[in-house]
Amino acid sequence: MEQRRDLCSFLFPQVSSLGETKRVETKMFVRMKQGSSKAEADAVRARAVAAGLNVYEDNGGGATTLAILGPAGQGATLADELTKLPGVAEVAKATRQYRLSSREFRSVPTVVKVRDTEVGGGSLTLMAGPCSIESEEQLFEVAAGVKAAGATLLRGGAFKPRTSPYAFQGLGLDGLKLLARAREKTGLPIITEVMEPAQVDMVAEFADVLQIGTRNMQNFSLLNAVGRTRMPVMLKRGLSGTIDEWLLAAEYVLAAGNSQVILCERGIRTFETAARNTLDLNAMPILRRLTHLPVIVDPSHATGKRWMVAPMSYAGVAAGADGIMVEVHPRPEEAWSDGEQSLTLPMFAKLAGELRTIHAVTAPLNAAAE
Repeated sequence: MEQRRDLCSFLFPQVSSLGETKRVETKMFVRMKQGSSKAEADAVRARAVAAGLNVYEDNGGGATTLAILGPAGQGATLADELTKLPGVAEVAKATRQYRLSSREFRSVPTVVKVRDTEVGGGSLTLMAGPCSIESEEQLFEVAAGVKAAGATLLRGGAFKPRTSPYAFQGLGLDGLKLLARAREKTGLPIITEVMEPAQVDMVAEFADVLQIGTRNMQNFSLLNAVGRTRMPVMLKRGLSGTIDEWLLAAEYVLAAGNSQVILCERGIRTFETAARNTLDLNAMPILRRLTHLPVIVDPSHATGKRWMVAPMSYAGVAAGADGIMVEVHPRPEEAWSDGEQSLTLPMFAKLAGELRTIHAVTAPLNAAAE
C-alpha cells in the first residue's frame, strides 16, 4: 500500500496520497496604488491574515507591495476580493519559486545597511581580512592596513569549518572578542561566520554581519535562526548549488522576517582542477535580473591562488558585483589557513584602487543593462 502511495505521488504530484488532493499554495503580490494610504494596505493585510496567510510588505520604488503567501488559501476567490479593495492597483501571481528575493516582489535594488556603510545600491563594498584570526598582533595589523587602503568591512574567521578535522578550527569566542576590539580601533564593521544555530546569539553579540558559509547554504535551521535576528546576513553559494537553490536558501532568511540579505558568489565545484573552484561570473548579470539582493564575489575561495585574485576581482566588479570579499594576511607564507590565496597588504591596497577605477566605469553600464 505504501508503494502505491509513493507511485501515485510521483505520477500525479497534485495528489498527496490515494484519494487525498493537495491544497494549492497561495502566492500573490498585491500592488497598491501610488498615494494609497496605510489604512488601505492594512485592510488588505487583515483580509489575508484572516484567511490564514502570511503577509510581507515592501515599500521600495515609492509604492507598497504586499506578498501574500501560504501553504493553502482561497486562491482565485481571494485574489478577486483583494482586487476590489480600495487602494489596490493590481493582484499578480508569483511566477518563481522564490518570492521575497525576486524582482517581482521588489523592483528596486535592496541596500543593506551595516553601521555607517551600505552594501548595494551602486556602492562598492570591499570586505578584507584574514581567513582565520590567529592572534591580536596579526588581526590588528591587517585591520589597520586594509582600513588605510579603503576597505569598508573587516572579515575574519573566529569559527572555521575545515575539511580536515586536524586543521586549525579558529579561536572561537576569543577570536570574536579580538574582532570587536579591532572594530573599536579602526571603525570598520565586522563580518564573521556562524556555523550552527546554537552559535547565533553569541556571534550576533559581536558581529555586524553574520556570514553563512558554503557548506551551510542549505542548513535550514541555521537560515531560520539568522533570519530571526534581523541582522545583516551574507549567504555564500553552496559548492554545487544552482542559482535557484541559492535564492531559495535566501528565501528562508527573508521569510523569517529579515530583509537584510547579501549574496556571495564564491565559486562552484566543476570538473576543472586548475583552480580551487570555478568563479561563476555568469551569475552576476543573471542575479541582477532575477533578484533585488546585493551580490558580492569572493575570488579568494573561488581561485585558491593569490595571483588569480586580482584579475577575477576585476572581472567580478565589471560583471556587476556590488563588491568583493578577499583574504589578506601580513605574511601569507606564515598563515595558519589558506595562505596560498591570501593577498599581502600592499597587494590589497593596489587592488582596492584599481577596483574603484573599474567600478566607476562599469557600474552605470550594468545599471543601464538591468
